[in-house]
Order: sequence, then structure tokens, then C-alpha cells
Amino acid sequence: MIRINDTRLRWLGPIGLFLFGNIFFRLSFWLEASPKALFDSTLVGLIAGYTFWELNRYVILALQERFPGLERTQKRLWQMLLLSLLLVNAAVFFRYVLHMLLGSRERLWIDLVDYVTSLGIQLFYYAVYFSIYEGWYVVRQWRQTYREKEELAKAHWQTRFDSLKSQVNPHFLFNSLNSLSALIDEAPAQASVFVDELSTMYRYLLRSNDRELIQLGTELKFIESYAHLLQTRHGAGLDVQMHVAEEYMNYTIPPLTLQLLVENAVKHNVVLSDHPLLIEIATTNDGHLQVRNNLQRKNGRGSSNGIGLANIAAKYQMLAQTDIVIRDEDGHFTVLLPLLN
Repeated sequence: MIRINDTRLRWLGPIGLFLFGNIFFRLSFWLEASPKALFDSTLVGLIAGYTFWELNRYVILALQERFPGLERTQKRLWQMLLLSLLLVNAAVFFRYVLHMLLGSRERLWIDLVDYVTSLGIQLFYYAVYFSIYEGWYVVRQWRQTYREKEELAKAHWQTRFDSLKSQVNPHFLFNSLNSLSALIDEAPAQASVFVDELSTMYRYLLRSNDRELIQLGTELKFIESYAHLLQTRHGAGLDVQMHVAEEYMNYTIPPLTLQLLVENAVKHNVVLSDHPLLIEIATTNDGHLQVRNNLQRKNGRGSSNGIGLANIAAKYQMLAQTDIVIRDEDGHFTVLLPLLN
């Protein structure tokens, strides 16, 4: 049996229904009846009220246990409707039996008008029982379903977010090691410096890995180190400029967002000293961070393997339910990132 905390309702409910029923359905009787008739009517009303409150409560809760959930509401309602015919007639019969035992009635059978009136009153009482306990159940089920959906959605997004983070870290390390490999061949003397910078960057990556958001100022310091490593390899072919207003330094973005954008720009564009790639990172007046580079695409653009813009867009949707803006126009590629306060 479903357990609910309705002790106070079970004590006060029948009294409330008794008063309501007598005021709205039997007021003339109360104004004209003798003291004996009033006493008998009150006693019968309270005994029957408590008895059928408990009986109807038991039946409704039993049906909820047998046909649980919102998806079975229709089946549960049909069962309650059928049982209501039995219960309301039982209530009418029970009251007449009590009146006979108290001597206020001499015969069990009743005329049609009296029966229909009594039946209508009991149907009203049954509707009250049903509305209270079925309404209570539906609200509880709805809240439980809502909580479960929220928990499932949260788990789903957390899984996706963790998946995205796990994709970023190996991807970043792989590309950094490729850069180091090329640097060892081209400039062995600078390889040691590159390794030091790389270790500093990877410490940052490990620290930020468990964080969903990070301050813009911290991310920019990371990008300075990352840009230094890239410029060590590409020389005058790469120029990374930052123009970020001080007031936005404590705003936040998802970790490694700028690294992904800079990496994509270098990966998909020609980076040569006579055709330098200019990457500009700047804040806008409307609270966005703009990452912009001139377009000089390579002839054969490689696949980003799902990492990059789609990754960043997914992070913003998961964390802030907001979108990034991507523009490819006038010879420039621009990404506008919302800064989260």
C-alpha cells in the first residue's frame, strides 16, 4: 500500500465534509428537526463519514498501487468510476442501517426521490475523496517524473561534457608533440625551451580539466604561452594579438576554448612569413570575446575530428544554454564567444 502523510487530513476531513454537506444540502432539516433527530443525524453522519473516508482512501490507494504511474491514469480512472457505483450505494445503505439501529427509521426501503437525493450527496463526497487522493498522487508522480527527467538530462549533459573534455586533452597533447617533433629537426637549441613551456601549459591543462568554467584572465595567460610555442615554430608567419578590456578579466569561458580556436586557425590556414596569419583576440562593447583571423586557407583542409567549433558550441549549450556566433566574410573568419559573468 502506498504510504502518504495524511493523518491530520483523515481526522479533520470527515468533519469538514459533514459540516459542508449539512450546510449546503440539509440546512432546512437542521433548522426544523428535533434535538433527537439532530443528535441521530450528527452521529450517523460522523460514523459514516469516517468509515467511508477510510474505505474510499483504501480503495483509491490500492488502485494507485495496482495501476501506478501517470501513463496508467486512464485505466485507474475507469476502475475508480466502476467502483464508485458500488461505494456510493454502500454508503447510502450504511446510513439507513445506522438510522434504523438508532430508531430514527422504521423501514429499510426508501422512496425514489429520497434515494436519488442521498445518492447525489454520496457521489459528491466520493468526488471529494477521489479529487484529494488522486490529485495528490498525480502531483507527486508529476514531480517525481520531472525530477527524474532533470536528473537524466543532467547526467546526459555531464556525460557529453566529460566526453568533450576527454577528447580535447589527448588532441592537444598530440598536436603539441607534433610541433615539438618538428622543432627538434628545425631548431634543436630551442627544443628545451619548448619542452619547459609545454610542461607549464600541460600543468594548466590538468588543473583546468575538472573545471567547467575558468576566468578569462587565466585563459589568456595560457594562450600567451601557447602562442609563444606556436611562434617558436612558425616565426614571423604567425602573429597573435590580444586586446582585452580589464573589466572582463574576471568573466569566465569554458577552459581551452581559445586554445581550440587558435589551433584551428593555424591548422586550416597557410602560416608563412611572407603570408602571415594574424589572430586577434579582443572584447566587444556588448560583452563578447571576438577571435578573428584572416583567411588564407590551405588547399587540402584536414578534418578536425569533431574537435573545434562544434566542440565549443556544445560546451556553451551545456553550460550556459547560449550560442556562439560564427562569421565567414570579407576575407576573415570570426567567432564571437559570450563572456559568462
